[in-house]
Amino acid sequence: MKKRKVPMRKSVVSGEMKPKKELVRITRSKEGVVSIDPSGKLPGRGAYVALEPKEVQDAWDKHILDRVLETTLTDDFYQELLDYVEHQKARKELFGNE
Repeated sequence: MKKRKVPMRKSVVSGEMKPKKELVRITRSKEGVVSIDPSGKLPGRGAYVALEPKEVQDAWDKHILDRVLETTLTDDFYQELLDYVEHQKARKELFGNE
């Protein structure tokens, strides 16, 4: 059986290349609406952050996503992202790679 190529993406916080499944995509639409994109298919400018709470906290402290997406994000959005990442990480630890 032929081995499939694993899509890689770069985290905007750490600068590391990781498999796409280990990252979460954040998008900014043409209207300027910023949202978490679990499917990775929403249209608009995208930025990837690793599924690590520490990395999301660094992005929040340094406002990295604000610069990358060229917008101003609220603390509520960063908290929502942090909660999402913590949930996904806990889920991955419970169920493994599905």
